[in-house]
Amino acid sequence: MISYEPLWTTMKERGITKYQLIYHWGISSNTLRRMGHGEPISSNTLNELCLILDCRVEDILLFTATEEEITAINERKEEITNFQRKKRKK
Repeated sequence: MISYEPLWTTMKERGITKYQLIYHWGISSNTLRRMGHGEPISSNTLNELCLILDCRVEDILLFTATEEEITAINERKEEITNFQRKKRKK
């Protein structure tokens, strides 16, 4: 799961407001709304925000895997491993 919580802290530290991002820097209000709801943004937008705020990606977003995501990816890894083993045996 991606959280943009670090963005709001970074903006506060830099003295940048949502208004400034929208009207001075051209970041769309819809993009900020999506980020506020934890929805995806483009890598181009992420790059722009890093440049505007003079920060790293980690200062904008945080990745935390949920238990469900970890379980699902581990199951998928196991399926791939089993498939590769069967393929080698042929």
